[in-house]
Amino acid sequence: MSFHPKTTKLLKLKYMKQKFCVALSIIVLMMFSVKVFSQNGTKLIGYDAVTSGRGGTATGSFDNPSLMVNNPAGISFLKSSQLDISVSLMAPSVYFKNNLNDAKGKNNLFPLGCISYVKPGNKKLSYGFGIFTQGGMGADFNMNHYLFTDQSGNYVPQAYHSKFAVMQGVGTIAYKLSKELSVGVTAGVVYSQMEFQMPMNMPPSMLQGVINPQTGFTFGNMFSASPQDGGLGYTELTAAANLKSLSAYEFNGKIGLAYQPSKNFSFGISYTLPVNLHYKNGNAEMDMTAQMNNAFGKVVAGIMYQNPSYTQQQAQQAAMTQFSQLGIDLSKGATDTYSSTATLGLPQSLAAGISFSATKQLRLSMDAEWVNWANAFNTMNISLSGGTNANINRMLGTSGTIVMPFPLNWKDAVVIRTGAEYTASKKLTVRCGYAYGNNPVPESTVFAVFPAVVVHHASIGASYKLSKKVFLNGAYEHAFRNDVTATQNSLIGIQFNNSKSGLSNDIFHVSVSVFLDKK
Repeated sequence: MSFHPKTTKLLKLKYMKQKFCVALSIIVLMMFSVKVFSQNGTKLIGYDAVTSGRGGTATGSFDNPSLMVNNPAGISFLKSSQLDISVSLMAPSVYFKNNLNDAKGKNNLFPLGCISYVKPGNKKLSYGFGIFTQGGMGADFNMNHYLFTDQSGNYVPQAYHSKFAVMQGVGTIAYKLSKELSVGVTAGVVYSQMEFQMPMNMPPSMLQGVINPQTGFTFGNMFSASPQDGGLGYTELTAAANLKSLSAYEFNGKIGLAYQPSKNFSFGISYTLPVNLHYKNGNAEMDMTAQMNNAFGKVVAGIMYQNPSYTQQQAQQAAMTQFSQLGIDLSKGATDTYSSTATLGLPQSLAAGISFSATKQLRLSMDAEWVNWANAFNTMNISLSGGTNANINRMLGTSGTIVMPFPLNWKDAVVIRTGAEYTASKKLTVRCGYAYGNNPVPESTVFAVFPAVVVHHASIGASYKLSKKVFLNGAYEHAFRNDVTATQNSLIGIQFNNSKSGLSNDIFHVSVSVFLDKK
């Protein structure tokens, strides 16, 4: 059976659309499930196999659709309409050591992907759209904490988990001011997910429930005062916390300038706007049982010290009476569930890059980027509401709300990316690259489940021409292990004093580039 040529063309077009929709669905599912490990802070070095293979250089290299999230002006100089589908696999290795643990994190494998399309204009206007995995971080451990023990005094391992994942859908427009110069803008929507689970520490001063109205003496005073002054002597309080299902949607943007006076040289500048992420619709569990058991034990020990004739049972009964007089009913426990929100940011950045032909076969490129982590990752503000546990509310002095400013205090980073591409034959191009970005995480706030501390990266890659229109690209990227030792007085908690956190990462990229206008 034969079809009319127009019918055949329509059937082919329908088949291509079906394949595109299937690929798009797979990419989106991968993005929603990914927990991405960062390359500088939470930013990936490269978004696809081509740029990753040459160390992530992209700002001044105008050759693929990932320019939409690197330098939008550069799409004006693409030679053909192009569809890119990219899939990557990340294999991070995380490490943590303190006085109770010498642990490797769970060996997770995380898939991620990008899909993008660009249509360069025949004259001045070009456009494109895509979905990109932007970055993130996370870790999974089971570790000991000094407060969590069983009745025999053996440590009960606790879950330490985090996920911070970011993806974005973008649209880009670029306009050629002249044959050599173009400007471009990218606008899009950022979607982010966040999870956080571990024994979290808080200062006793958060317990604002008043014990003695006449003096203003609070539960915070009771927990922090020395035993000699009738207190319990705590410098921090601990709750097993589990924040889940936090998500945020925000708008973001990027502007760029691209200059290409000849096929042998190009230069670009781009600026990325900061994004304030407002996470909503989360839920949280907080369990202060271990903390209260420890406090109860201290009260019992104090009673027995003051009353040597008391038995253990008599001291426990006296302790329960004391807590009851403070408005604490120990039979109601110290666990609760909450609705949760949080705020965090994505940094503004400024990048410049060049690309030039050293020979007919060899092209070199370099990018430099300033990333403003100091403003974006200064404090993560966590808010809990809707708590109903009477004991927790009594100690906090609230009606079920908790506001916890979580210190991060990150530092700005400068990232240098260098790359080389060599045309080995008409069908094969090979690449290599190196990137350096100073670690933005300070020693005072580094801790196990936010291990974004890598500094040095090396990569290799290649592209092979399968046909006139289709290229297969591959890359391997390695982030060398970097260890950071926390300060003596960690701002995160006693458990992290003098601890060591480390991260290395292996990333495998594969992508297909389809040049739709090539004949």
